Formats: sequence, structure tokens, C-alpha cells
Amino acid sequence: MSIIYSERDSLIQPSSSSRSATTGTTAKYGLDFSTPTQSILSSLGPLDISSGARRRILAGIWLSQFLSALNLTLVPTMLPSISSEFQKSNEASWVGTSYLLATCTFTPLYGRLSNVMGRNGANRSAVLFAVIGIFACGLSNSMQMLIASRFISGMGGGGIFTTSSIITSDMYSLRSRGYIQSIGGMFYGLGMGLGGPVGGLITDWLGWRWAFLIQIPLFIVSWVLTTCNLTYVVPGAGRSASDIMKRIDYGGTFSLLAAVGSFLLFLSMRFSEGLQLDDPSVWMPLASAIAFAILFVVVEVYVSVEPILPPYLLTQKVPVLVGCSNALVAVCNLSVTYFFPTWFQTVMLSSASTAGLHLLPNSVCISGGSFFAGWMMRRHAKYKTMNVVFGILPFISALLMTRMKENSHPAHLWLTIMPLGFGNAVVLQTMYIALVSHLPDSQMAVGTGFAQLLRGLGQVGGLASASAVFQSRLNTELHARLPEESEELIQKIQHSAKLVAKLPSDIQRIARDSYAASLQSVFIQAACASLLAYLARLPIPDKNLADERPLGSESDNDSGVSDTSSAFEEIRDDEDKIVRPRRLASP
Repeated sequence: MSIIYSERDSLIQPSSSSRSATTGTTAKYGLDFSTPTQSILSSLGPLDISSGARRRILAGIWLSQFLSALNLTLVPTMLPSISSEFQKSNEASWVGTSYLLATCTFTPLYGRLSNVMGRNGANRSAVLFAVIGIFACGLSNSMQMLIASRFISGMGGGGIFTTSSIITSDMYSLRSRGYIQSIGGMFYGLGMGLGGPVGGLITDWLGWRWAFLIQIPLFIVSWVLTTCNLTYVVPGAGRSASDIMKRIDYGGTFSLLAAVGSFLLFLSMRFSEGLQLDDPSVWMPLASAIAFAILFVVVEVYVSVEPILPPYLLTQKVPVLVGCSNALVAVCNLSVTYFFPTWFQTVMLSSASTAGLHLLPNSVCISGGSFFAGWMMRRHAKYKTMNVVFGILPFISALLMTRMKENSHPAHLWLTIMPLGFGNAVVLQTMYIALVSHLPDSQMAVGTGFAQLLRGLGQVGGLASASAVFQSRLNTELHARLPEESEELIQKIQHSAKLVAKLPSDIQRIARDSYAASLQSVFIQAACASLLAYLARLPIPDKNLADERPLGSESDNDSGVSDTSSAFEEIRDDEDKIVRPRRLASP
């Protein structure tokens, strides 16, 4: 049977051997050589889309990243008002913890969902959960409803970070990827820094509910931008809903959720509530945490088809070290972000909005550090030297925080946090590139989810451990400084930072000194975590980012995938980053 070609078809068609050689690459980007008359670009891959579509996608994911980062730090300055309305000060810490709990347990799923649902489906799911949760937060009529709503929004918030990283990695070459990720990091830093001030200002102006509700229109804009433009094809997209549901790691997700949640409950009962270890409310959550942690390992190793924590990644040096670094950096960041404003509210007696403003220098430096790291990687195609030089800055910053006094110079109080923001921004950007540069393309989405999982565990563990250290030290300090019959007063001081400013001068002095000592312990924990993260990163090898792997190829030590560089050559335009097929030999 003869084949009729249109005058727009290429006269040189791929041979069967050429089609075989290009299978990995064409499958990856949705290209199909099965019929001669079918255009090779009928299904666009991530490097084929127009520059305008790419910019609109970036605008959408960066806007959602900004809002998700905002929600990480939005709550601390609002907690006094929320606690006063619901009269549940002892449960207030769960408003922040529930968000982080959902983030760390559901984030890894999005790496898998990005493969089986496609990038668009996974990103839309994340934004949908975030919108539903945030809308419910604004309508909450009890502390329990608010905590549950924050959990739902956290299910989406973590997914937004993961899918945004994966989408950016799809659309850009390895060398340019760090630069583009750094711009996204600027929006993340802006959100982290503005969360405290925005939460305080809107709470004072309109009420705390509007701090949540005002985000809904912005999330809708993000949804529209990504949904309408994120149309490129990736492997696995288009699977049936039943196939997608079968491949989700339900056992791993819920055993991890139960393990982390039980451990947080143990910390809350033991340190926030001050119960003894032999109390059932303390030892039962601890026992449950251990049991569910063991169950999680068993499910991931022996049961799950596509585990959220792939065991093979734990045998690779770079993913493990990057994951440890991410976790420890998150411990440092969350310890400082949540408790740095508390120092100004309780020791300096500043207002909530003023205390939140002290996070703004951190925001500026996170944005600046992210951009600097991306620019340097794009210019020099290296990352290790930046880590060694700038990775020590957070440790220095945390040490300076331990030396803050009421009579410290304003420069000390306002600028101390800046090295922490700049240094950790450099670290997070370079460590992400270090991770993806040491993984084959087929493992990029899962590797990103792995890194985000450990980062999420560090966030929730950092906040929980910092709260435990803070409450334990505060309890000790207050009992040592106040008479024995002051137990009721001690409980009130522990559960309400607003109360400190209203106390009689002599008792206020004791409370302020106790808070200062307790917060110093938190900053010491942040310094230790930062130093350990620095040491964990030192063995990570450098890599020349200019030596990029061919599209669709695997790493050197991966098996089963042939090199397809002979079938495709990359012709990257600085503006469009388009991959064009090279002319293939005729049969």
C-alpha cells in the first residue's frame, strides 16, 4: 500500500532502527514516529512550548508558591487573637503544627501523582486542596475546625512546592534550572517574610479571618494560569483513574501520618501540658509513634507498588545527604521563624505587627540569596563552593540571636536574622540542583518528592521540638523564679504571650526574663541544627552543570536504558528552549 505525503511532510522519514533508538526520548516528551504523516510536534514536550506559555506557567506556579510560603508564617502573629476568640490557648500550637503535619506526609505523593496524572493534574489537585482548606479556615467557628482546615490546606501547600519544582525542572536545562528555581525562591522568601507582618496587620485591621479569605482570588488566578497553559506531555499522563488510584501509596501515607501525628501528640502532652511520662496520655502516643513508624518502613519496603519513600534512594549517597541537610535546615528555619517574633512580643513587649516586621529582613535575604545562588550556578555551572562559603552563615546568625538583649543595639535586633535567610536560601537552591544532577531523568519527580518529604519532616519536627524546648525551659524558669503557690499564674503566663504586657511590673520582669531564657534555648537548637546541616553537606561532590545528560538518558550507573544522543541533538534557544529533532537517515 502506498503512502501519500502532503507537501508539508518531511521527505526524510525515520527508519525502524531510528524509531527504536528514539523510543525513550519520544515517549518522554509525547512525540510519536508511528505514522509518517503525523507531525513530530503534534504533542508538545516541556521544552517545545512557546516562551509565552512558559512565562504564564511560571507566573502561576510562583504565585501559588508565594501564597503557600505566606501560609507557613501567617499564623504566629495571629495566634493571640485566635486563642482569645476561641478560648483555647492550650491548643493554639496545633494551628501551625497541623499545616506542617499535612505538608510533610502528603507532599511525597505529588512526586508520584505528577508521573501518573500529569503535571497539570497534580498541580491542580494541590491548588484545590489549598483553596478548600484556606476558605474553611476563614469560616471556622471553633479551634478544632480551624486545625482541621489548616490540615487540608497543608495537603495542598506541600504539593504546590513539589509540583512547582518538577514543572520547572521539566521546562529548563540543568544549568538554567537553578537560575529559574532561584526566581521561584525569591517569591518563596517574600511569602515567608511577609507572612508575619501581613498576618499581624490584617488581624489588627480586619480580623484574623480575612488573612485567609483574601488569598482566595489570588489562588484562582494561579489556577487559571497553570490550567490553561500547562499542556505539555510527560510519561504516564493519561492513565485511567482506576490505575491512578491503585498506584497511590495509601499504606505509606497514612502510617507516616499516624507516626508523625502520634509523636507530635506525645511532645504536646509531655511538654506543653506538662504531664509525666507514666501518664497514659504521654506514653500511649509515644508507643503509637514507634509502632506506626515500624509499619511505615514495612509498607515501603515490602508492600507498596510505588512507595512515597523509595528504599533505593536511601542507598544513594547524594539523596541521603541532601535529604539530611534539607531536614536540618528546616529545623533551623522553623525554630527561628515561629519564635523570633515571640522574642519581641514577650521580651521587648512589641505589638504583633511590629514583631512580625522583624521577619522582613529575613524575607529580603531569602529572595536575594535565592537569586544569587541561581545566577552563580548559571554563570559558573558549579555549586559546592557556594555551599562551603555561605552555608555557615545561618549558624553564625543563630549564635547572634542567643546574644540578643533588651538593650541591644537596634542593628543587632533587626539585622541578626539576615545571614540566616541568605545562607539557607543559597543552601536550598544549590542542594536541589545537586540532587537532580545526580539522578536520572526518570527519577527526578520521585527524587524531588523524597527531598520535600525530609524537608517537611524537618519542618514539623523543628517546630514541635522547638515548642517542646521552649515550654520545658519556660516551665522550669517560672517555677524557679515565682513562689510555689503561683501555679495558676504560671499556667496563664505559659499559654498567653499577650498576658506578659498586662502583668504587674515585678511579675512582668520575671516573666520577661523567663521568656528570654526559654527563647535562647530555642535559638541554641537552631544553631546546632544549622551546624549539623553544614557538616552533612560537606561530603556532597561538586558537578559541572554544563555537562548535561542527553534528553531521556539515564545516569551512568542506571541499567536498561540506551543512550539516545545519536537520535536527538539539543538546540536550545535562550528564549524558547526548544528541542528540535535532528534529520534522521532514510531507510
